[in-house]
Amino acid sequence: MKTLISEEQIRQRVKELGAEISEAYRGIPFTCVVILKGSIIFGADLVRSIDSDQLEFDFVRLSSYCGKKSTGNVQMLMGELAKYEGKHLLLVEDVVDTGTTLTFFMEKLREVHPASVKICSLLEKKMINQGKVKIDFLGFDIPNEFIVGYGLDYNEKMRNIPCIKILDK
Repeated sequence: MKTLISEEQIRQRVKELGAEISEAYRGIPFTCVVILKGSIIFGADLVRSIDSDQLEFDFVRLSSYCGKKSTGNVQMLMGELAKYEGKHLLLVEDVVDTGTTLTFFMEKLREVHPASVKICSLLEKKMINQGKVKIDFLGFDIPNEFIVGYGLDYNEKMRNIPCIKILDK
């Protein structure tokens, strides 16, 4: 497997994202909603880099992948959304490609009327997303490759790789 983004590059960019988010939410209570499972490592590192005593931390589990392919159907496996009514939310995602998962989740969130919703994604495949999902805080734009590591998996394996690698075909 070829390394696409090194540990050091990730560490540096997460620190920069934390500073951007700290500034954007200065003095504003907000909730980081980490989308499981893929975003768990990124989310944990990100919240530690945010300078705010107004931060709440929560999780929701969504899934649309089976193996290397998106099924096109999103399942919300855990999470109660009513608690987000009137709150400022920062959704923390690992990778945005087709936008299917976030589009589904955003539609569900609109039903409970949060005060605001912003998206922080470690990775975006811009050539696939093509602006369908607006990312407010982005780590890296990557090519259309299947990637693993830093929380991203292939059939629940390889999440523990500390960098982002391109999975061999």
